[in-house]
Amino acid sequence: MIKITLPDGSIREVEKGTTALDIAKSISEGLARNVLAAKVNGKVMDATLPIEEDVALQLLTWNDEEGKSTMWHSSAHLMAEALEYFYPGIKLAIGPPIKNGFYYDVDFLDYHISEADLPKIEQKMKELAKQKNAYIRQEISKEDAIKYFQEKEDEYKLELLEDLQDGDITFYTQGNFTDLCRGPHIPDTGKIKAIKLTSIAGAYWRGDENRKQLTRIYGITFPKNSELKEYLERLEEAKARDHRKLGKELQLFTFSQKVGQGLPLWLPKGAALRERLENFLKKAQRKSGYQPVMTPHIGHKDLYVCSGHYEKYGEDSFQPIKTPHEGEEFLLKPMNCPHHCEIYKSQPRSYKDLPLRFAEFGTVYRYEQSGELHGLTRVRGFTQDDAHIFCTQDQVKDEFKKVIDLVLYIFKTLKFENFKAQISLRDPDNKEKYIGKDEYWEKAEKAIIEAAEEKGLNTYIEYGEAAFYGPKLDFMVEDAIGREWQLGTIQVDYNLPERFELEYTGADNQKHRPVMIHRAPFGSMERFVAVLLEHCAGNFPLWLTAEQFSILPISDKYNEYAKKVLDLLNNYDIRGFIDDRNEKIGKKIRESEMNKIPFMLIIGEKEMNGGKVAVRKRGEGDIGAMTIEEFKDLILKEVEQELSID
Repeated sequence: MIKITLPDGSIREVEKGTTALDIAKSISEGLARNVLAAKVNGKVMDATLPIEEDVALQLLTWNDEEGKSTMWHSSAHLMAEALEYFYPGIKLAIGPPIKNGFYYDVDFLDYHISEADLPKIEQKMKELAKQKNAYIRQEISKEDAIKYFQEKEDEYKLELLEDLQDGDITFYTQGNFTDLCRGPHIPDTGKIKAIKLTSIAGAYWRGDENRKQLTRIYGITFPKNSELKEYLERLEEAKARDHRKLGKELQLFTFSQKVGQGLPLWLPKGAALRERLENFLKKAQRKSGYQPVMTPHIGHKDLYVCSGHYEKYGEDSFQPIKTPHEGEEFLLKPMNCPHHCEIYKSQPRSYKDLPLRFAEFGTVYRYEQSGELHGLTRVRGFTQDDAHIFCTQDQVKDEFKKVIDLVLYIFKTLKFENFKAQISLRDPDNKEKYIGKDEYWEKAEKAIIEAAEEKGLNTYIEYGEAAFYGPKLDFMVEDAIGREWQLGTIQVDYNLPERFELEYTGADNQKHRPVMIHRAPFGSMERFVAVLLEHCAGNFPLWLTAEQFSILPISDKYNEYAKKVLDLLNNYDIRGFIDDRNEKIGKKIRESEMNKIPFMLIIGEKEMNGGKVAVRKRGEGDIGAMTIEEFKDLILKEVEQELSID
């Protein structure tokens, strides 16, 4: 007999060789029907595999992220089986689960496939799913695995086998399909009830632009048709909220091939929007004791060699800029922190000076692959709302908590109400990815975990997600339609101060090393604007929107009065414009609504003679006639309420 410890702490004694699925059945048949995989001593595995020793067991269902991931992995295999039915002899590369669904990269040889073929593949997947074929795991020698794929002339699987060790290789079979795979998988295909293949794209083998381009088919599956329906409705809503579409409609930003891929051009309305966001954060930073600094867009290569960025990110940076001076090279700035270290180092520092908080909206450059660029969310040039706090070890936790408060203030003001805090730690099994001493990492990780706990944040830990120089706290924000985005980040760093030999004189008159906290509440201006745009569907809060009102004269007889109204409101920094086109008032109202103008001021004979405006609010309709003073008070009060967050 062996002992199975369940998440609630209860212990079950079962015979050696019992499976997780057997244990689920002993609890209830309903639970067993919903089990997709099992987590045994923290490792996800098939629920149908025998358990041979005492373990901690968690049964994974659709409600668990690992459960979803396992089902989507199995769905990729199901799709591959359907593809082989229609296109015999194709070569299958890799088919992993992803954040929402799965894909498979396929070499279709001489076959032609388009999105018009997806419905028939979906239908075949449904037929295969109903067969309830088990996913059967088979351990196989490397020699036999190579022989199998040599017979299939599948160079992709053969290349994958080169990196695998004999004794660690497994095949999975369901129905008529067998694949090289480490698993895990769901018990059988019958768990897959609702299927949608979403798109087709090109993808280079192993992400290498110099290798063959394969066809990538994306899909998603669910255990219920109702969940698929909800997902497709969210997809349609996401298309309507796409920041690229809204950015064009609202005239916020554009891109130009002549300027270069991934280098956004901010139009007047977008630049003004960014400026308001920057001023909002600058005001909060001034209250928190930050000092503004400015650094150049380039730096000597030696700066980034010293910081470690060149070694870690050199391949993702633009190529060095060579000068007429032999051997001299500069780089476009990939990070602001090395520059801020040099500012700190520019004069002697005392413990009495600390904490020092340097803030900069600094533009940085990364050479992202062209296939990974996406609107404002993935660009090659972006501006970070960056700041670096230099403090003593005793000050780290308090400073970290103050940054958390700043991030929470921003989220509340902009109505990002649902979020989690990801504690991103280094991978304990792959420490060579990181720089610095173990003792520094342990201190930094302890400070982050304690600070997050003391602030009452909803946290979870992800190993391997730390920056190369230190652990961090990443804020994962859920938008209005349930999608998750990473926005703000806070990082504790003992290593860059060491590499730059930063010092301060302590109360003991000895030299000490400061600790460095990196923080960017927005993350980057580009990504933050994109996420905010999609979150509010372009309906920005009144304090942030480009144009707070439009003045709509009924005819050109009232244009002069309209100009007077505009001038009066502009004196209070209330933003708007006059639509004096020779169009019917109904059309002007509709277009103002479509352009997401919060208020419309309609002017006719009655309004002009009474020194008033007829006010219409977007989405609500007419709210009555007001004097200019009354409308001014209405706007200023609403803006004050939006920005008055405790």
